[in-house]
Amino acid sequence: MKLPNPIDGAAYLMVRALLCVVQALPIEVCHSICRGLAFLVNDCFPIRRAVVDKNLRFAFPTMSPRDRRRLSRRMWEHLLLMICEVAHAPRKIHQSNWRKHVQLENPQQLVGTLLDVRPRVLVSGHVGNFEMAGYLTGLLGFSTTTVARPLDNRSIHDFITGFRGANGQRVLDKNGCAQQVALLLERGEILSLLGDQYGGTKGCWIQFFGRPASCHKAVAVFSISTGAPLIVGYAVRRGRPMQFGLGAVDVFDPQIDSSRKTISDVTQWYSDRLESLIRRVPDQYWWLHRRWKDPRPKKKSTPTRQRIDNSATPSPMRPQHEKNDEPVDSPL
Repeated sequence: MKLPNPIDGAAYLMVRALLCVVQALPIEVCHSICRGLAFLVNDCFPIRRAVVDKNLRFAFPTMSPRDRRRLSRRMWEHLLLMICEVAHAPRKIHQSNWRKHVQLENPQQLVGTLLDVRPRVLVSGHVGNFEMAGYLTGLLGFSTTTVARPLDNRSIHDFITGFRGANGQRVLDKNGCAQQVALLLERGEILSLLGDQYGGTKGCWIQFFGRPASCHKAVAVFSISTGAPLIVGYAVRRGRPMQFGLGAVDVFDPQIDSSRKTISDVTQWYSDRLESLIRRVPDQYWWLHRRWKDPRPKKKSTPTRQRIDNSATPSPMRPQHEKNDEPVDSPL
């Protein structure tokens, strides 16, 4: 039996001790502490300030430097408070009282689509409290399966997986999950994915906040190839801590909407919906990651030069990729 890494064990104990302190404090006190910590990490000891400011300049080119700094501080406050909400949720939000904490927004669209007998693909982004989204969806009685990279610290990974699975959310390792994903979609289950992560040079290049951005192709592939409705969902904080709005920005049904048949079309569609959501709550978005990386070599401006085709239509039965024979889970 392999013994745990002592450094990983110490990190796990520190995380558990910190969460115990957070759980012992009222959420309002946690919120006040988060405000102070946000000021420290944003203004006094800036973390990733250059990346955040660059992203905000890309997304909001007319915003002043002072307003960008304020928005960055509110983003940190949100991220720290999000951790506190996740720590409090199992003790505070239950089957009997979830209505006190959750406001269903446009419930006919969200719940109606989740009740569909077909497989469903639920896509969101690093906006709002995305960790609470699966937890709250499970409280409504809808079990989902998400795909994620396992954390390097196995103990912390198991602890977070336990929270995610408290209400029926299942987590698949992104490495080698192709067969499992295919089976759950065949069974008509709900697949949950984050759609705003950098997809690499071989990803599907679309426009996000008016700039080229690479997305993973998997979200569109799964929807088009299986005929699964694609739901752009969210769980955002509304006012006070532990108060959430849960809903759907829009739904794409490939069996009804015949105007979008390609990977590029569908990827651009859900990216536009995520952008509209982020513009409504910009302080609740994860501006920390380099979303607009573009390492592609500059193309010569010759009329005969052809762009890489992102718009190949997959097989109606089995997810396919363009040109290269990649496994279905490689773009996740």
